[in-house]
Amino acid sequence: MPEPLRTLFCIGNNQNFFDLPKAEIGPVWVGISTMLSDLKRMDGVDIIGTFDDDAHMVGPSDGWPWTCYVLADVKDQETVKNACNLLRTNMIGEFALWRYFKIEARMGRELTIRDDVDV
Repeated sequence: MPEPLRTLFCIGNNQNFFDLPKAEIGPVWVGISTMLSDLKRMDGVDIIGTFDDDAHMVGPSDGWPWTCYVLADVKDQETVKNACNLLRTNMIGEFALWRYFKIEARMGRELTIRDDVDV
């Protein structure tokens, strides 16, 4: 069985989220929570950890630094693509979740820090 792809899903709020009246934000939080739960339940996705920077970053994420991150081992590139597609398929009323968030996946291999090599 091939090694999984160590994948960092980088998720950012975009300006449409911040343009919402405060009273209309609730359904968007339900939508992103649903998307993250869907990601966690995906076959071939093993979540290692998460990181949320929303307390120290206010405003849209136009790129790095992102609002939050999910680190996972993912079985293959197709599964990574399907995970990113969750922003297209999870709906908030008539809009897809990608109206309010964006996602980027960085894939690589696990970095091995060896104990048997002295520097």
